[in-house]
Amino acid sequence: MKILLVYPEYPETFWSFKYALKFISKKASLPPLGLLTVAALLPKEWEKKLVDMTVTVLSDKDIKWADYVFISAMTIQKESVKKIIAQCKRLGAKIVAGGPLFTSGYEDFENDVDYFILNEAEITLPLFLKGLKSGHPKHIYTSNQWADIKKTPIPLWELADMNKYATMCIQYSRGCPFNCDFCDVTLLFGHKMRLKTKGQILAELESLYLQGWRGGVSIVDDNFIGNKRELKEEILPAMIDWMKKRQYPFSFTTQVSINLSDDEELMRLMVQARFGSVFVGIETPNEESLAECNKLQNKNRNLIACVKKIQKFGLIVNGGFIIGFDSDPPSIFESMVEFVQKSGIVSAMVGLLNAPRGTKLYQKLVKENRLIREASGDNTDFSINFIPEMNYKTLIDGYKKVLSTIYSPKYYYKRIQTLLENFKPLQKQKYQFHLYYITGFLKSIWHLGIVGKERTYYWKLFFWSLFRRPHLLPMAITYAVYGFHFRKIIKNY
Repeated sequence: MKILLVYPEYPETFWSFKYALKFISKKASLPPLGLLTVAALLPKEWEKKLVDMTVTVLSDKDIKWADYVFISAMTIQKESVKKIIAQCKRLGAKIVAGGPLFTSGYEDFENDVDYFILNEAEITLPLFLKGLKSGHPKHIYTSNQWADIKKTPIPLWELADMNKYATMCIQYSRGCPFNCDFCDVTLLFGHKMRLKTKGQILAELESLYLQGWRGGVSIVDDNFIGNKRELKEEILPAMIDWMKKRQYPFSFTTQVSINLSDDEELMRLMVQARFGSVFVGIETPNEESLAECNKLQNKNRNLIACVKKIQKFGLIVNGGFIIGFDSDPPSIFESMVEFVQKSGIVSAMVGLLNAPRGTKLYQKLVKENRLIREASGDNTDFSINFIPEMNYKTLIDGYKKVLSTIYSPKYYYKRIQTLLENFKPLQKQKYQFHLYYITGFLKSIWHLGIVGKERTYYWKLFFWSLFRRPHLLPMAITYAVYGFHFRKIIKNY
C-alpha cells in the first residue's frame, strides 16, 4: 500500500514567519507533526511519502503514485485544501481526511472526500484500517472518547526534510484546564490534561537527536503547564539530565498560561531545561473583557508585572491579544498599544475576536443572531465573523491603528530594547552554531541596516545591544528580522 500524506499550504500570516525565514534560507517554521504521527500509526510495511506544500509542490506524479491521499489541515488552510481535493478528484485519487478542519466541519467536504478520520487518530485511524482490511471501510469514523497519548508513537521524522524547517516539534500533553469562550482547544481535546511519560518525551528527543537535528524544538501543547506537579517532579528534571548528557543540542519554546509567573520553581526548571521563550494568551488589558470571555486565570492580576517576572527569570514572553469584545471600551486601542509597549512583548499578535465553530462564543452569537459567517482561522486578516457591539468601522480602523503603531519601527525597536533591559538569561548558556545564522545576520545588515527605512533604528539597537547587552545581540537581530516580517504582513493586508 502506498500512502501520500499531504499538508496543505500555510498562508502568509503573522506566525508563518515567511519573510523572516528567508533570512536563514528556511521554507517553514515547523513540520506537520500530526501527519508524521499518523504515518507512525500506519502499518510499517506500507510505503509512505510526505508532501508539505509549505515547503514543496504537490505534483500530479505524487498523487498518481499513491493508493490513498491523506490530508490533515487546520481551518486557516481551508482554501489550499479545496485545491488539493480538486487535484485529487481530477486524477481519480482516493482521499482520506482528518485534523481540526475536518473534525469541526467535515460537512463542508462531505461529497468530495472518500473517508473522514475525525477526532483523534489514535482512536479512529485503527478503525479505518480495520475496515479497509475487511474491504468495507465506512465513510466517516468518529469517536467521543479521548485517546491515551501514552500509547502515541514517535513521529516518522525520516519522512520530513529537516533542512527546510527552522524548528522541530514534539507534543507532551493534550487538553487545557481552562474554559475560555472563544477557544476551541477543549472542544477538540477536552479539559482533562492527558500527558505523555518522561520516557516518551526522552525517546522523542533522542529520535530528533539521532536524525541529526540541532536547534530549536517547539513543544506544541496548548498549555504546557496544565499539570505543574508532573512537570516539576518528572518531566523537566528528566529533560535537564538528558540535555546535559547530550551537551545541550536543543532550545525549547512552548505555550503556557499567565499563572506560570506564580511558580518560581517551575520557571527555574524550564530555564535549566533550556526553554528560551513562551507564548502566553494575554488577550486584553480590560478586566471587563476578560470576565466576558471567561479568561478567569488572567483576571485580578497586574499582567505587566507578571510578564516582566517571567522575563526576569530568563524566558522571553510572546503574547496573544484580542480586540473586539462586547465589553471593549472606546479607549481599548490606546490601552492595548500602551500595554504592549510597557510589557516588552516584542512578538505581540494582536488579532480581532472571531468565533470558531462549536465554541461557547459561537453558540452565544448564534442565539443572539449575530453570527454572519464562519471564522477564517486567521485572526489577523482584518476579518470578523459576527456583528460586533462596537461600530464596525470604528473597530476595524482602531485595530489597524494598533497594528500600524506597534509594528512601526519607532515603537517596535523601542519594545525590543525594553525586553533586553528586563530580560535575565541563564548564565553560561550554550548555543548551537549554524552557518545560516551568519548569513541571516549579513542579510539583516543589507535589508534592514542599509536598504530598509528602519535603518536608523536598526543601527541604534545594534550599537546599544553591542555595548550594553552584548550577549543578547543575537536576540536583538532576530527580533529586528521578525519586525521586517510583521510589517510585510500588515502591508500585504
